[in-house]
Order: sequence, then C-alpha cells, then structure tokens
Amino acid sequence: MSGQSPENITPVQQMVASCSGAILTSLFVTPLDVVKIRLQAQRNPFPKGKCFVYCNGLMDHICVCDNGNSKAWYKAPGRFSGTLDAFVQIVRSEGIKSLWSGLPPTLVMAVPATVIYFTSYDQLCASLRLRMGDHAQEAPLLAGALARVGAATVISPLELIRTKLQSQKQSYGELTYLIRSAVQTEGWRSLWRGLGPTLLRDVPFSAMYWYNYERGKRWLCERYRTREPTFTMTFVSGAVSGSIASIVTLPFDVVKTRRQVELGELQAKNLSSQVRSSTLSVMSRIVAQDGFSALFAGFLPRLIKVAPACAIMISCYELGKAFFRKQNQERRTFTSQT
Repeated sequence: MSGQSPENITPVQQMVASCSGAILTSLFVTPLDVVKIRLQAQRNPFPKGKCFVYCNGLMDHICVCDNGNSKAWYKAPGRFSGTLDAFVQIVRSEGIKSLWSGLPPTLVMAVPATVIYFTSYDQLCASLRLRMGDHAQEAPLLAGALARVGAATVISPLELIRTKLQSQKQSYGELTYLIRSAVQTEGWRSLWRGLGPTLLRDVPFSAMYWYNYERGKRWLCERYRTREPTFTMTFVSGAVSGSIASIVTLPFDVVKTRRQVELGELQAKNLSSQVRSSTLSVMSRIVAQDGFSALFAGFLPRLIKVAPACAIMISCYELGKAFFRKQNQERRTFTSQT
C-alpha cells in the first residue's frame, strides 16, 4: 500500500483524513448518547453487576455498573422530563464538559478502528475496481464488507480486554497478564469471543452503506453536472445510505446488543468459562419472549444516531481527502515548474 492511490493521495493521508473525521464525529455524537444513558438510568436504574451498551456513532462500548450505579461518567442521573431538559440540567449542574464524559474510550479504540476501516476500504475499492472490469460498480459492496471484517477482527480482542479491565478495576499494567490467562484457559480464540454477532450486523451494514453511498454520490454529481462532489452531496449521501443500512440491519443490532450485554455481565462476574448463548438462540429467545417486533426495537433512536454519525464521518473524510489532493497537486505543479 505504498505510494499514492488512484485518488492521488497516500495511505497516510487517508489515515489522517479518517482520523479527523472520527474525532469530529465523536465530538458531535457523544453528547447524544450521554443524555440517552442518563434518561435510561432514570427510567430503569442499573443494578450492580449489570451492563449497558454505550455507542457514540463510531462503535459500541460495554459499561459495567458499580454499587447500583454506572461508572463515574454517568453518576447522579438526576430527574429529567425529556431529552432537551436533560441537556439543560446536565450543563447547568455539571458543566458542559460532562456531555463529553464518555469520549475517552472512543479516542482510545474507536478512532484507530475507524482509521483502519476507512483506509482499508479506499485501498480495497481502488484495487477491486481495476480488477472487476464491467462489474466495477459492485466494488464498493465487496470492499466495504472486507474492510469491516478486517477492522472488526483487529479491534475485537482490545474490546474484550477493555471490558475486563473496567469490570475488574485493573490497571493497564496488567494487560499482559489478562491476555496470557485468557489464552491459557480458553485458547487464542477466546480473544475474539463476540466477534460473530458483531460481523453479522456490521458486515452487511458496511456493504450496503458503501454501495448506496457511492451510487448516491455519483447520482448527485450527474444531476448537478459536477465532477467533484460538494460537502453537501457527501453529507446527504452519507446520511441516506447510513439510514437505509441501519434499518435493514436493525434485527442484527438488537441481537448483538443483547449478546454484548450477556458477555459483559459474565466477564464482570468472572464466569467467562460458562457456556454462552449463540446468536441464533438469542434471536429465538427475543422472538419467543417479546414477539417478532422486538427484533426492531430501538428503530428511531438508532436512526437518529446513525444517520448524522455517518453523514458527519463521511463528509469530513471526503473533505480531508480533497484537501490533501489539492495539496499534492500544488506540490506537483511547483515541482514541475522548478
């Protein structure tokens, strides 16, 4: 992956562009999830040892509750009458910085995962388009799926270890011991526990998202007769494609969330060697207990979060790439003139 891509930017420049996009997405979306968790804790207080999933638009994090409450960045939930009231009260009583209190885990894990994902997608898509000939339009579908598999596989062991560190209140200095003990007792595959449900949701989402995004962006460019998409075009394309993918993959998201919470609670109670429910059994249990419609629970909250997150991430990423393309072009022009 050395040298410049067909887009005339280097892989390193792609990484910088995706990193800036991930940071901006986190800054915009994190307050929404902080408020959502506060409201959730108000309606259904988290008992000790239970887990909840915190998602900031880039990736999910398992959070373990302590002493009948959640971790420090979600303490003292207060009494809120709604989302807007929660925003106002949190800012008044705790300061505006508290709206980004869940940001550190994002910067530690989600940003590197996003950099791997977006850079891999661009490199794979460019390569596949050259090889697929008449079927080049389907390249984003395959590239998106492969890039998500790679990113999820790389980050999965880190997510598992991070959950253990949090639930057992251990320092990062004990990271090596955690890895060694997990491998010795359950083998290397134990580090990728929970990867299956993640891939079931994220791979179809990624494939549909990139395919629809590229088609939507191309359609807008043709409609407005421009070669380069504007910020508005990429923003709209990202929001629409993200919305479509989130709706189609919602049942997998519900199953994955249940599975994540189960795994997190087992780890918190040091019961990691017990037999766990498979993805299919979790889906069957949800349908048996709550009906088929339960597989589509959380439709509106997921849509409200995913659409702007996808729009902000992809538009910032494209803006960053356009900036580097312009810089590279100016550098080549200057070099040729001298």
